[in-house]
This record gives sequence, C-alpha cells and structure tokens, in this order.
Amino acid sequence: MNEQTLLTLADWRAAYLAGARPSELLAARLAHIQAHSPREAWIRLATPDEVLAQAATLQARLDAAGGDLTELLAAQPLFGVPFAIKDNIDVAGVPTTAACPAFAYTPGTDATTVARLRAAGAVWLGKTNLDQFATGLVGARSPYGQPASTFDASRVSGGSSSGSAVAVARGDVAFALGTDTAGSGRVPAGFNNIVGLKPTPGRVSTSGVVPACRSLDCVSVFALTVDDAAEVLAVMEGEDASDAYSRFMPGSAQLPATLRIGVPAQPVLDDTHASAWQQALAQARAMGHTLVPLDFAPLHAVAELLYGGPWVAERHAAVQALLDSQPEAFDPTVRAVITQAQRFSATDAFRGQYTLRAAQQASAAWWQQVDVLMVPTSPGHPTFAQLQSDPIGANSRLGTYTNFVNLLGWSALALPAGFTAQGLPAGITFIGPANADAALASLGQAWQQALALPLGATDRPCPANAPDLLRTPATEATLPIAVVGAHLSGMPLNGQLTERGATLREATYTAPAYRLFALPGTVPPKPGLQRVAEGGAAIAVEVWDVPLRHVGSFLALIPPPLGLGSLQLADGRTVHGFICEGHALAAATDVTHFGGWRAYVADLKARSA
Repeated sequence: MNEQTLLTLADWRAAYLAGARPSELLAARLAHIQAHSPREAWIRLATPDEVLAQAATLQARLDAAGGDLTELLAAQPLFGVPFAIKDNIDVAGVPTTAACPAFAYTPGTDATTVARLRAAGAVWLGKTNLDQFATGLVGARSPYGQPASTFDASRVSGGSSSGSAVAVARGDVAFALGTDTAGSGRVPAGFNNIVGLKPTPGRVSTSGVVPACRSLDCVSVFALTVDDAAEVLAVMEGEDASDAYSRFMPGSAQLPATLRIGVPAQPVLDDTHASAWQQALAQARAMGHTLVPLDFAPLHAVAELLYGGPWVAERHAAVQALLDSQPEAFDPTVRAVITQAQRFSATDAFRGQYTLRAAQQASAAWWQQVDVLMVPTSPGHPTFAQLQSDPIGANSRLGTYTNFVNLLGWSALALPAGFTAQGLPAGITFIGPANADAALASLGQAWQQALALPLGATDRPCPANAPDLLRTPATEATLPIAVVGAHLSGMPLNGQLTERGATLREATYTAPAYRLFALPGTVPPKPGLQRVAEGGAAIAVEVWDVPLRHVGSFLALIPPPLGLGSLQLADGRTVHGFICEGHALAAATDVTHFGGWRAYVADLKARSA
C-alpha cells in the first residue's frame, strides 16, 4: 500500500479496514514528512516514539473491541488519522511556543480541541509554524522560517496559520488545526487551494489556546474536502466549562435550495484576481443562485476596529509581561502592531464596544436581504518581496474580507474556486450568520461538487464494509410541517417560515386521499385541505423544517378555520401539515382538479389577464 495516496479521512479509514496497522502507516507518514516537507512549515515534529505511543494506544483500543474496527470506528471516527496542530494550541507534554521561543511553556494537558480529537482516534504528527502570537495574515512573522505557498515559492503562504495550511495542501496530514481571529483560518486556505472552516465564535472551545484576541478567537480547521472539515468540526464542537467564551448553539442544517447571495458591489481586487472572481460569480449563477450586490462599506468600517481600534489591546493583554521584560523577543512587526495598544484608554475600549454593538445590530438586517455572503478570500496574493517593502500594508490588505467576521459573530467557510492566469489559487469564502456552520458546510459540499473539484466524497468512496461514519456539525431540532397554500415558496405568507429560519426540505405530494378547496373571503387567498374516504387526489405540498423554538410563534399566526394536524404524504410518511375544519368548506370552491394551490392561482391570474 502506498501510504502517500492516503489524503482524506475516507482514505485512512479504508486503509485500516483493509488491515493496515496504525504503527506502520503513521511511522511511514512521519518519515515522509521528515524527508520531504519544508522545515519552515513546522516548529516541532512528533518524535517516532511519540507517534508509536499514540499508535499503541489505538491498537489497545482495537484489541479491547475484539479487533472489530467497524464497531470501533463508530465511536472513534478519526481512528489513526494524522493531523497537525498550530503551535499556539496545547498538546500535553509538548512545548507551546506561539512562534516565540522566549514565551515557550510546556502544558500539562491537551487543549480541549486536541483532547476531543485524540479521544476520537486522531494522531498528532507535529506543531506547525505561524505568525508570531497569531498576529498576521502573511505567515512570515516567525523566527522558525517563512512558509511559502505550495503553488509559488516566491509568495507568502498566508497566515497566521501558515504551517497548518501548507501541511494539508501538501497532503502531509489529513487535516490541521489553525486559529482565526482576523482571517487566519481562511487566507492560508485561499493561498493553498484547500478548505478553511472558521466556526461561529464560541462553537469550539479555545481552552488551551494562546489568546490573540480572546473574545474573538476561533479554532479553525484546514482540510482537503468540506466533508472532512465538517466532520472534524463535529468532533471538536460543544460546550466547555473551562472556556468562559464557550457558547455553543446548533443552527440550521440547510440553507434554501436557491440562495440570495450578497456580493461586494465594488470588489477590492488586484488585477490578477479580477477574472477569477468573475468566474466564481458565474459559477454561483450557474448553480441557480441570485447575486445581490451590496455596499460593503459598513463591514469595512467594522474591520477597522480590529487593528485600528482598541481590540489590539487584547493582544497586548496576552503578552504584556513578556513584552515589558523582553521586547527584543518579539518579531519587529508583531511588536509594532501590539504596542499600538498603548495609545488606547479604557474609555476608548468602551467607545469601541459601543460602536461595535451598533454595527452588530445594523448588520443583522443583512440576513433579511440575503441568505449568505460570498467574497474573495483575499484581494490578491503578495510576494515575499512585496511584503518586505511594505510589511504592514501588504498584510492589512489581506484582511479586507476577513477582519469583520468574528467581530460580528458570524461563521465562514473558505473554498477553492479556480486559478488566476498566473496559476495562483483564487479562493472564495461564504459567510453566514452565527450558528450557520452546518448550513455553510452543506453549501460548501454543493460548491465542491459543482466545480468537480478533486478529492470530493463521490470521487473517493469508502469500501463496502465501511460503516456510515459521515458526521456533520450539530443542528437544532426541527419539526417538518407540510404547507399547501399561501405558505408555499414564492407565495404571500412564505416569509412567516423563512423569517423563523425554516428551510425547505422537499416539494412532494399528499397521499391520493385529499380534496383542496379555495376558502372564500380570506386575505391573502388561502386553501383548505380535507382528507376524504373516497374521491381524493394527490395534492402538491412543500415540507419545511421549522426550528422547534419557533413552532409556537408560527402556530399563533394560523387563523381559523385552518390548523395543523396529521398529513399523509404520497410515500406513506405522516407529517404535521395544514388542514381545515370541515364546516368552513360548505361555501368553498373545490379546486382539487388543479392538483395544487399554485396551479389554481396561476389559472386565476391567466383568466383575469
């Protein structure tokens, strides 16, 4: 078996199900990294003994399960999968440096994210390089070297999670952890043509992570596929009592099938990336979505708060003691950024909070206009020479479409989207509201499939004996409700569903046991549905998943003689759906022969035209 063909989670599972031993595959992978991976990507590789010790733990788990790997994978879905960890995230007994040797300490416990991944069977192979103290979007502010993009050695890898992105892009590991405060889990993904999943702040614990801006920090995931990134998130996410900023809330599972996608009306882009952005827009249209140009000036104003406002003081709070005692230990650019905190007062901090709170309130209205935002992951891709001539400016430009996201509490998913004429990756990022992580992952899977990108799940199937292991981020409980009239898509009352976060599950038909009537005097016009013993027909309906927390308020909007009851669908399933009290149908018009309310309304319009 050629272990270098093992790239995705499915590949590693297939290898183990075929009989490979963790000790052999993982030792071979470590040896390959030692021989071929750029040293600048890593701060510390695991030793052979550390890898073998982890493999021995896995073998003991397998032996305890009676050698039944299929059963074990159900509980430990990442069994034997290698991953890398940005070196501002703790691994027990291994120094955490944050790319500053003078800051290094050796933690006694794993970060919560690492502990959860290892409990699921994942095996860490090394700690990766980063912009020092996660301060930067270029990946070049480190005494351990400057990782380059895997596509052009003269260009930056993106940061601050530089080494993690490079390790995944090279196929050294199946996934890697980064952190994201200002875009550090997205920009490196864009520069290396991989997936970068940035969860909603608070969804994933940051306990055991060196703070950059503690109130904004996220642990992010780099992977080759959306499926893999989403599954890793599903393992890591959840409440953590040890993290004061933990606030886990499941969101919707799906976005509408046809999206209103907000895009910059005047995109900020280098000439090299303009054509690739137009191709991405065309791809979104080809998928059936509607593009809505928006003025991004309010978002850019929010972004200015991160480094131009008092939030830089959070970075100062994390490293103040070392900065005061050993300023020479800092990268000069990082030191210049962090010392800007000294010009802000406590009064400035509160003013900044007031400004941000107003922006958060105003930006919430965006999600009434659009379902998601789509932006270039970065305006361009600087060279090391450009960075050297303008270290602050070149870095700041990379945050154009990333800096505002965590300040607003939103979720984001960076995806490959094609290449520039120079052969450079030109990624895009979908941005959603808080807790839209699972829905964004679903959109990302559709995007990856539509572009026929390599390594998609359909291209690399698991063997027949593999269990169904695909895990997805947690979603909130919903109640399927079948609608038959004014709540259908495009009808006058459909907004009562969408404003409650309901999503369309399917368009289908009832069992052939119903009659449909046009109720007189209703505004807007509404039908009544009645189950009958004889003479029934199949009536067109839509089934919507309504969040349970909003079902009560939705019910309160339903006027008599309508109500919710049990409705049988064509395939025999029973769901809750709209029904009508029998007494109201005496004066109603039977419109069953139209097969559904939409066809009846269309006929009315045609006859009145």
